[in-house]
Amino acid sequence: MLNSMLSDRAARIMLLILTALALGLALFVSKSVLAPAIFAMVVGIVVSPLADRLQGDGIARVIVAASLLLFSCAIIVLLFLSLEPLISGVVEELPKIKREIKSWVYMLSGLLRGIEAISEEIEQTVGTGAASADVTTGFPTLMDALWVAPNFGAQVFIFIGTLFFFVLTRTDIYAAAGSLGQRLYRAEHEVARYFAAVTLVNAGLGVATAIGLAALGIDSPLIWGLAAMLLNFILYLGPLMMIAGLTFVGMTQFGGAAALMPPALFLTLNLIEAQFVTPAFVGHQLHLSPLVVFLAIVFGLWIWGPVGAIVALPVLLWIGQLLRSSAEARMSSGGKNEVG
Repeated sequence: MLNSMLSDRAARIMLLILTALALGLALFVSKSVLAPAIFAMVVGIVVSPLADRLQGDGIARVIVAASLLLFSCAIIVLLFLSLEPLISGVVEELPKIKREIKSWVYMLSGLLRGIEAISEEIEQTVGTGAASADVTTGFPTLMDALWVAPNFGAQVFIFIGTLFFFVLTRTDIYAAAGSLGQRLYRAEHEVARYFAAVTLVNAGLGVATAIGLAALGIDSPLIWGLAAMLLNFILYLGPLMMIAGLTFVGMTQFGGAAALMPPALFLTLNLIEAQFVTPAFVGHQLHLSPLVVFLAIVFGLWIWGPVGAIVALPVLLWIGQLLRSSAEARMSSGGKNEVG
């Protein structure tokens, strides 16, 4: 009997492992289709309260879907075009950043052994300043890289089509789901509320970052503030990217120990936001383990790249809220049965 129970348990565990591996492989292979589709559905869930309000005012669903599609695409394109000069500027500053890193390595290495011996190794590894100046020769812009990327146009088409038809037919889909539809409504409502609160918090962080960087004399502080707002939606990884980017900026504009002032400023603001502002505004809506959130974002980044990192948390929140609503429904029905 015991051997039979152990063998059944082992079989279930192996089946679960194989299912997880197959699911991961399927997500990876189908990323060119699923990634833009899931991203579109996440955007549709976030704008769902606005869609409900517009439909409640008597506006036709097709007009609501088309309007929200144009609005969402305009916002995404505007944000992307706003950040493109920042990314291109960092790329153009790569030779200067490399020279600054070379000087740092030169200084630190000189503390360990002779400066003359280490300078030859650095020269061989990094190359001369003249050679470094050729790094950006013929370097394509970010827009060029995107438009020539394989399947990019198809992915944009999938995103637009999925977002439009999801907003258009969302109420019909939920109505056809019966009792599950109510839980779907509740799950998306909680996710939309969460992201509305987080958007306000991140906007405040972006404004504070822009003001602080402007006080330090950093170039394009408004663009860096916008980057801080957007990247803060990607928990853990986003702030790390901002710190790395501001470190590079400090190297190019200040040099020496002063290069640490911009990342130190953002780290201070981010800690204040994470420890005090977000808990006060958002409360305890994120009923998820930080380890689960971090692993979900890493998994999404590994499977689908930057899009996976963006949609990982919304999908995780949606699933968590849906499971929580299902559990509450079962407990409620169980309580009614006991009373009966």
